[in-house]
Amino acid sequence: MEYGIVVVVLCAVALWLVTAGVRRVTIFEFEKGLRYVKGRFAETLGPGRHWFMPFSTTIQKVDVRPRFVSITGQEVLSSDGVTLKVSLAANYEVVDPNTAVNKTQSFEAALYLELQLALREIVGAADIDTVLNSRDQLSRTLAEKTEAKAKALGLRLISVNLKDIMFPGKLKEMFAQVVNARKEGLAALEKARGETAALRNLANAARMIEANPALMQLRLVQALGQSSGNTLILGMPSQATPVPIRTREAVGGTALPGGAGEASGPEGASETT
Repeated sequence: MEYGIVVVVLCAVALWLVTAGVRRVTIFEFEKGLRYVKGRFAETLGPGRHWFMPFSTTIQKVDVRPRFVSITGQEVLSSDGVTLKVSLAANYEVVDPNTAVNKTQSFEAALYLELQLALREIVGAADIDTVLNSRDQLSRTLAEKTEAKAKALGLRLISVNLKDIMFPGKLKEMFAQVVNARKEGLAALEKARGETAALRNLANAARMIEANPALMQLRLVQALGQSSGNTLILGMPSQATPVPIRTREAVGGTALPGGAGEASGPEGASETT
């Protein structure tokens, strides 16, 4: 009897130890778990609930959502000796938690350093005009150069973009003057093109008037009709010839002065032909 009681007590103690010693961890969809047994990496766990014995097992959760790293105000000397301040932003995610956590003390700091070194190398090999005009190409080159190193850290680069490029104050003023001169040149060119087109139209109009002189008078009438406060006097052409007037008296005798016959009564009426 006493032996049975001891067995029951021992079983209860063992069950309590097992129940009290078992732990549960929940790994969410945006996480992965690293399971260590006695300090050694055993496996990578996916999302879900996982039971483990805390006496010998440890589970570390790693956030695998995309994250950003920003490098601001890096002073870089271009190939033509101009000091630039360049900023960039990179988007990446953890694809191999084992490599990212166990192979590097801090994968974030390591990626930051790799991007910084690659930025200095790429910008330092280009002149200032290339940096200004080929920013997208430099971003692609930077991504290609750091992609393999990011993969060795257990990461995947999603994008790398140059954000800001700042110049010294004096050089900024010089670039502003260049831009203003370019805009003024374009404005002068457009003005010259407009004047050339106007002169061409005037030359065409002159040729049309030379071929059709009446167009000048029609154009004058049209212009006066569109304006107010003008008086237009139309005269007879200078080359008009007079029309002869004959009277009845002129047929039989001497014409009256003024070209019109004058008499009393019906027989003195003038007649023109």
